[in-house]
Amino acid sequence: MSEYNKCLPTTARPRGHRQVRRTQAERRAATRDRLLDATIDCIADRGYAAASTTEIVRRAGVSRGAQVHHYPTKAALVVAALDQLFAQRLVEFESAFAALPDEDRRPDVAIDVLWTMFQGRTFEAWLELTVAARTDRDLRARLIEVDKRFDEGVQESFQRAFPGAEANDMFDPAVAVRFAFTVLTGAALNAVVGDDTDAQEAIASLKFISNLLLPDAWRPST
Repeated sequence: MSEYNKCLPTTARPRGHRQVRRTQAERRAATRDRLLDATIDCIADRGYAAASTTEIVRRAGVSRGAQVHHYPTKAALVVAALDQLFAQRLVEFESAFAALPDEDRRPDVAIDVLWTMFQGRTFEAWLELTVAARTDRDLRARLIEVDKRFDEGVQESFQRAFPGAEANDMFDPAVAVRFAFTVLTGAALNAVVGDDTDAQEAIASLKFISNLLLPDAWRPST
């Protein structure tokens, strides 16, 4: 639209001009997205205890009533935010891995890509909620369900990344993926409270093991 048309009153705009209005469903989705994004930012900045729904609503720029309508409790809100963030990270992982040249789609490279998921606000928010869940039964029950869905999503992502992988007497993909995430979680925690050197050594060992366990036949041909 030209700058001239923008300045015209609505009634004076040329025929055929039509302002596109969002549907009610689109407006609700936009409100939820603002709430969930603000929740992660607030938890990462302030921690779970200090991340009040009042502050989250202020950051999201929505009403208190809108927050209660979509997420009646703080636990429901923060878990929904983490759930959505995990889903986004899985999509980002698959996109980043798929964009690599065939010769680079190896287990050790996959671990490097995964490691980025254990840094920044995603991990900070997850860590805050995990610690808080120790004494909050409602939060713990909800977080268990989120972790379960995330684990299932990770397994599916692994199968798409390495479609030739099959369980055998020496290797179970499900166990291997859980082991990898356990090591990466430990490395990330160690990086938070200690020297990053130990974390990097753990990741290097994990990559070495992953390349030993994944037969060459499972890797894309070059």
